[in-house]
Amino acid sequence: MNEQVLKEVSQNLKISLKQVNTVLDLLDEGNTIPFIARYRKEATGGLDEEQINSIYKEWEYANNLFTRKEDVIRLIDERGMLTPELKAEILKAEKLVDVEDLYRPFKEKRKTKATEAIAKGLQPFADWMLTFPETSVLEEAKKYLTPTEEEEAKRVNTVEEAIEGAKFIIAEAVSDEAEYRKDLRQMLKDNGEIVSTKRKDAIDEREVYKIYYEYSEPVSKIKPHRTLAINRAEKEKVISVKVDIDRDMMINYLERKVITNQKSTATPYIKQAIDDSLKRLIFPSIEREIRAELTEVGEEQAIEIFSLNLHNLLLQPPLQGRVILGVDPAFRTGCKLAVVDKQGKVLEVDTIYPHLFGETRRNEAARRVFQLVSKYKVELIAIGNGTASRETEEFIAEVIKNTNLKAQYVIVNEAGASVYSASDLAREEFPDLEVEQRSAASIARRLQDPLSELVKIDPKSIGVGQYQHDVTPRKLNDQLNFVVTQAVNSVGVDVNTASKALLVYVSGLTKRTADSIVKKRNKQGRYNSREELLDVPYLGAKSYEQSVGFLRIRDGEEALDMTSIHPESYEIAKEIMKRFNITGDMFGKPEIELLLHNINRNELASDLNVDRYTLDDILDAFVAPLRDPRDEFPQPILKSGVLTLEDLVEGMELQGTVRNVVDFGAFIDVGLHEDGLLHISKMSKSYVKHPSDVVNVGDIVKVYVLNIDTKRGKVGLTMIKN
Repeated sequence: MNEQVLKEVSQNLKISLKQVNTVLDLLDEGNTIPFIARYRKEATGGLDEEQINSIYKEWEYANNLFTRKEDVIRLIDERGMLTPELKAEILKAEKLVDVEDLYRPFKEKRKTKATEAIAKGLQPFADWMLTFPETSVLEEAKKYLTPTEEEEAKRVNTVEEAIEGAKFIIAEAVSDEAEYRKDLRQMLKDNGEIVSTKRKDAIDEREVYKIYYEYSEPVSKIKPHRTLAINRAEKEKVISVKVDIDRDMMINYLERKVITNQKSTATPYIKQAIDDSLKRLIFPSIEREIRAELTEVGEEQAIEIFSLNLHNLLLQPPLQGRVILGVDPAFRTGCKLAVVDKQGKVLEVDTIYPHLFGETRRNEAARRVFQLVSKYKVELIAIGNGTASRETEEFIAEVIKNTNLKAQYVIVNEAGASVYSASDLAREEFPDLEVEQRSAASIARRLQDPLSELVKIDPKSIGVGQYQHDVTPRKLNDQLNFVVTQAVNSVGVDVNTASKALLVYVSGLTKRTADSIVKKRNKQGRYNSREELLDVPYLGAKSYEQSVGFLRIRDGEEALDMTSIHPESYEIAKEIMKRFNITGDMFGKPEIELLLHNINRNELASDLNVDRYTLDDILDAFVAPLRDPRDEFPQPILKSGVLTLEDLVEGMELQGTVRNVVDFGAFIDVGLHEDGLLHISKMSKSYVKHPSDVVNVGDIVKVYVLNIDTKRGKVGLTMIKN
């Protein structure tokens, strides 16, 4: 590994060089990020998954940059034009764009106005003009006129043509100067403005982009989400966008750099060449670069927000061990119902029509809900938050009230449910159900175990982001897959109940090995020990090592198999159990916490010749063998009544669930038809840098009604009392 690159990674991330080296070595050996974070803490110094992932990304970028530098140096050297100074400049460059600027003058040029002029023999004339002579330019130009018998492509017929050709050569030379491009790019960043105007042929019936019809904002201050909104409006041909700046500022800069003699006869022509260079070559290029850079920042922010929201959504606490009625709301096509048992098995499905079709059909629907809830002793009703969600909520609340049912209901984020319902996986799980019925079953299961159900859906289809459909798909996919993998492995997976969709995200497993685990389970019955996984087809020694610590077996032959303790540490774990008379049936009991409380862990680690990280993990697993990070999250709000706009007054206190977090605020479900907006400025009396510093998806928050827009059915919320 290149030492210089490693040092740069270490400095940029403020992580020691030794840790960076260790992480990259472990990754190179085929270890996964979750495995390294959980089971190689002693080697990395306890780095978490985010830090390990950052090291890998930073290394990848720095390595690619270094490789490009080497390529550019080689290409210039092959042309015999590499100087020690140029090589040093290239090696010193910190960004890819700076490397490309330095390489630009040496690239093989496609056909340009300058290359045509050079082919006509006008390069010496351009060089002469750049000496800023006192003698006549017109007289000098005559020397470059060519005989009429010369082939047309190389012919210079007039003095004006010679001067024009020389100006094209000078314009390209100015454009190729790396220093000028770098300074002008920075000038545009510091002083430029993004300007958007509505197109004459624009179609924006709902005026979604009205704010950008006549809009300008400094490049240096534009928020990432506004960049992406402007990009989308431009893509949909609603607005035209440009980066604007006082051109005189740039012209003055170039003239100061290029012109050494204002009194020279060549100066007026060189000024014209500079103007042409800026207008035709430099500005369009750096404008694209600036907009690309703003877009990249916007994408990174959008991906970060989506990732954070997805992570919090995946780790919503499960409501396991309850019979649930899932409801996929709709108007004309009816609400699809699915009752699932405590294990998520579908018991019965049906369709009701409580909306649009009169009192008789509504009463029939009410009777059917009552029958299903009573028959299966349903404890919770999960209502999807899509079309007709609030009308269905009102209907369910009415049924509960009128029939004195003990069941409660909760609104469930159904984003992506329709995508899942039409997928091959859904058809495989529910071959006898219609698409909408599968959706109702999925909504019910989301309440039982959000993580297990949400992993079946393409992360992009889970609507908890901002402009996620406008970012580079590969970047988004990579990050979201990392987030899902992180969530799955932090919780752990019961190998006897997990679906293929869940197993795929376990460290070290692939679609093939996940499929093999499920097929063997279906054929032989449950796994009774982790050791049995060694016999799973295609699950090799490395895959077993990487995955087994995250695969749990409850009520198996070996008590340690239900914990997060890796089999490689079983010998140490059993030695500790022997020393302190601990048995497997004591795991998780209060007495074991009391027993281990007074242990001198440093002495024990030294005595057992084991690092503290591993020892702490083993003892923590004895105390809480089935510890689930989701236990720390608030339970969803369970309701039996409904709220309307008419019930609200300004200043009223409400409790709500955070459904989405974006750059400008958060959307809170307080039980109304639409989620209320909690603007970032209303989150605290103090300055809030970003809404995610205050709230996360799934949080249960106390808010107050700020304003009520009855006409649009919208509510503004605040966290600031009074």
